[in-house]
Amino acid sequence: MIFLDLFWTFFKIGAFTFGGGYAMLPLIQAEVEAHGWMTTAELVNFIAVSESTPGPFAVNISTYVGTETGGLFGALCATFGVILPSYIVILLVARAYEKFRESRAVAGCMSGLRPAVVGLIGAATVSVGQAVFFPGGISLAAITTVPFIASAAIFALMLMLLFKKDLHPIKIIALSAALGIAIGYAFGL
Repeated sequence: MIFLDLFWTFFKIGAFTFGGGYAMLPLIQAEVEAHGWMTTAELVNFIAVSESTPGPFAVNISTYVGTETGGLFGALCATFGVILPSYIVILLVARAYEKFRESRAVAGCMSGLRPAVVGLIGAATVSVGQAVFFPGGISLAAITTVPFIASAAIFALMLMLLFKKDLHPIKIIALSAALGIAIGYAFGL
């Protein structure tokens, strides 16, 4: 039964999410927590690992959740579930590309989906940020802790470096990881 649940849950996520992995985060969080497969804190850790490994985020997170809840076969069911809707849609769109390309209805649909995708990504950012920075709720005590101040400083530094055109994103990721590790060791986090 868990295998069918994993497949169907991630099939729905793959079918009803436009805009990629970040737009899927609110749905993934709601479904995973509703099924009791993991807590918000565990999901945040899985998100970090999924973002740190090569490959599409949706595939990584579905594989990870599937493995944790149903082992290897669970991973296959969840991964197949999340990629199958996209595969079907791409097959259908590819067959009728010329008709869709000129369609005003399709152009209007895409125009309407863009703001929704931005909203979903924003909701995921707030949700994950709250779980990482304020797991016990927003308070003065929460924003004066070493982990919060260190994370905010790393975030600010990375945001400034992001606007440097000659700095490759991989260097930014490596630098932020190194700073996180150094601060963690220095403060025993």
